[in-house]
Amino acid sequence: MKIGYPCVNEAMDCSAANTFRLASYADERLVAAVTANLACLRRMLAWNVAQGLLFFRMGSGIVPFGSHPINTFPWQTHFAADFQVIGDYIKANNLRVSFHPDQFVVLNSPSVDIVQRSIQELIYQGSMLDLMGLDGTAKLQIHVGGLYGDRELALSRFAAVHATLPAAVKARVVVENDDRLFPLRDCLRLHAETGVPILFDNFHHECLNHGEPMAEALRLAAATWHPTADGVPMMDYSSQALGERKGKHADDLVDDQFRRFLQEFHGLDMDLMLEIKNKEASALRAVTILRELGLSVPAPNIPSPPLSLPPDPNAPPKVRRAKKAVSSE
Repeated sequence: MKIGYPCVNEAMDCSAANTFRLASYADERLVAAVTANLACLRRMLAWNVAQGLLFFRMGSGIVPFGSHPINTFPWQTHFAADFQVIGDYIKANNLRVSFHPDQFVVLNSPSVDIVQRSIQELIYQGSMLDLMGLDGTAKLQIHVGGLYGDRELALSRFAAVHATLPAAVKARVVVENDDRLFPLRDCLRLHAETGVPILFDNFHHECLNHGEPMAEALRLAAATWHPTADGVPMMDYSSQALGERKGKHADDLVDDQFRRFLQEFHGLDMDLMLEIKNKEASALRAVTILRELGLSVPAPNIPSPPLSLPPDPNAPPKVRRAKKAVSSE
């Protein structure tokens, strides 16, 4: 069982999401941003390995405008060696990585344009995993999409578009149950029709379900993963923020609650991505709990890389990604 956190190390002095405005696009800006992003990603992975955090969701913005028509720079060949070095490090240290494309990736949209842009974004993000030399156990995590007033049609559109995905992308795509529109039951239907594995989200299941107990839900989702082609099932873990609207993620890991949740596994192995606001801080506590329970490997006996380095006057400033808008569909 591996523990991870998504995209950003809050304590580190660099970002792997440096970008710039579309209106100021230039190849030189792109090269500078990607160079900085890959360097920071490599530092984050090294820090994670030293802490025993062996699951990491990489940010979608490593290559600014990676799927946009304006980006015609051959970044795949220019940065091929850099991606390969990162991939070699991931494999050498038994890391698990993934991407979670942004909410504009909606395969079941009635809009042909949105669907095509969604596919191009999946191709872009999958190509980074390909450049790293990673197999199909490195995943692209998406939601079913919008309801658009007709659940049956929305599900059938997803299945139809999924069938058209390039084989390299289809091998990586997993679908997540959400907290408002498409619960586990709908995702199981899609798996039966398309073979897409289900990345289970415990918090979303608590918000929206058909009465499946948590232990049963975990097993139903895990059974959709092929043990070699897909690897150990991935899942997202979080909990309700106290005093906030239903569905708002907690700011911090609640240790006792996490311990109780681990009892639901009954020997089942899954890699856990903590969707908790303070990211690496909670992940460190979670992996300590796993070690106490004998569910994770001991801490490695290697030096921990520094969170901060002497300032580089040529480095772009650290970027904080804007909060995602909540869809009204």
